[in-house]
Amino acid sequence: MGRRDVPGVIPPSPTLDDQFFWDGIAEGRLVFQRCAACGVVRHPPAPMCGECHSVEWDTQESSGHGYVYTWIVSHHPTKPDTEPRVVVLVELDDGIRFVANLLGVDPEQVENGMEVGLSIEAVDDVVLPQFRPVNGSGKP
Repeated sequence: MGRRDVPGVIPPSPTLDDQFFWDGIAEGRLVFQRCAACGVVRHPPAPMCGECHSVEWDTQESSGHGYVYTWIVSHHPTKPDTEPRVVVLVELDDGIRFVANLLGVDPEQVENGMEVGLSIEAVDDVVLPQFRPVNGSGKP
């Protein structure tokens, strides 16, 4: 059996639980779920707060600022990447850890603790949250 091509980006299939997140991305904002009872911010969205067990929630917009917690250089399984793809786990100032691509930096320059900022961009016609280095980090 031959190997099937895997698409570069699989578009999201929003549900009632995460539609607010994708609506925020479409508007250029990174929005997380917040417990209406105790204020804990969480991602991914969940039907109940893990801290106080409330099912009431609202949303909180993120500043999009954070630091690289850890990272890898990822390789597409069936087609070569045009540029190295750096995938980061970002520790956001909001207290959330978030996985996304890091753009505008050579893999050799990525470091844990690197300061990054949100950059919402289309990838293969799918609008996604991405990050870019701030404060002069990245490509010359």
